Amino acid sequence: MGNFQSAFSFVLPTKIVFGPGCIKSIPEELSEFGIARPLIVSDPGVSAAGVLGKVLEVLPKNIDYLIFDKVEANPKDINVEEGAQAYRDFGADSIIAVGGGSPIDCAKSIGVLAANGASDIKAFEGKNKPSKPLPPLVSVPTTSGTGSELTFSSVITDTKNNYKMTVKNAFTAPKLAVCDPELTVTVPPSITAATGMDALTHAIEAFTATCSEPISDAAALYAIELITENLVPAFEDGSDLDARSRMLMGSMLAGIAFSHSDVASVHCIAESLGGLYDLPHGVCNAIFLPHVMEYNMSYSELPFARIARVMGVKGWYDAHTFSQLAQAAVDTVKQLAKDVKLPSFSSLKVDPADYKKIAILSERNGSNGSNPRPMTEKDYMEIIKMALG
Repeated sequence: MGNFQSAFSFVLPTKIVFGPGCIKSIPEELSEFGIARPLIVSDPGVSAAGVLGKVLEVLPKNIDYLIFDKVEANPKDINVEEGAQAYRDFGADSIIAVGGGSPIDCAKSIGVLAANGASDIKAFEGKNKPSKPLPPLVSVPTTSGTGSELTFSSVITDTKNNYKMTVKNAFTAPKLAVCDPELTVTVPPSITAATGMDALTHAIEAFTATCSEPISDAAALYAIELITENLVPAFEDGSDLDARSRMLMGSMLAGIAFSHSDVASVHCIAESLGGLYDLPHGVCNAIFLPHVMEYNMSYSELPFARIARVMGVKGWYDAHTFSQLAQAAVDTVKQLAKDVKLPSFSSLKVDPADYKKIAILSERNGSNGSNPRPMTEKDYMEIIKMALG
């Protein structure tokens, strides 16, 4: 939890427009940012579902745009570099990203290459490598999961080395996020489940990370409350606009939280696994979240007890110990994953020969040091054993 004795800064450079039907405000917002010739970044699924078309319909008639919708799940360095070339060839002056975390993360990294006159995104891996502001970037999220529409980072798969790298800098935050819950109602239940658990992981890890601070804590706790209460309703009835709205807000708050704190060991192992096997990021997070929480228990009893409180666990005011409440938080996460029918680790068919490599990559992840419990390769092997049951 946040330390009031430590200095911190809080920057939110993104203007947020939120609410059902708010995509209708896009023309006015684009005018404010002087956008006239954007590259529109999306993926085949968003395009096929007709969601991209809804955004295109509200664009001003005098806008000239080029669509780049070749972004893969777990966006690849080759997607970024192809998108950056399309940006240059078209002579774009801005980027509009429409979709989940993959198109938005890809758009951020396209912007990094465009702004810095570069062609290799791997040159910008890590923190604060980009030296120039991105062209105006507008994010239009269509899932409630990554929070990428507000964050300072993009996660890109290095296809040569099969691992996920992070490009992180305040420059990469979008200038504008247009967050319309109506765009999320057609998201299939399986994706609703995976992205929702991804957002929950962001919030829980942000709250318990060693570098958390009071403002990120506040965002994380409210995100946990919103997601816990609304993920199952959104999963069971995608047309429930109230649940969809609350999930989108929960995802956004979780993004704000981990941008100003960090993620931790759940993401370290999920990104390692996803990089090797190209698996859905939210599914990987959902599988490992309760196990990492359990492993961290002795280091995080009070934060987990507070999490249990916002999750609605009964007995906060009874004579329950922090350890009982902390365990209740873990149990609630496990039950939530079951309720939304997320798969088990064993169902992913990961080759046991790769367990050690996954553990090594997890320890090397830049967020490893943010985990409340110090983690080594050996610890990650223990987490894998726990997930196998």
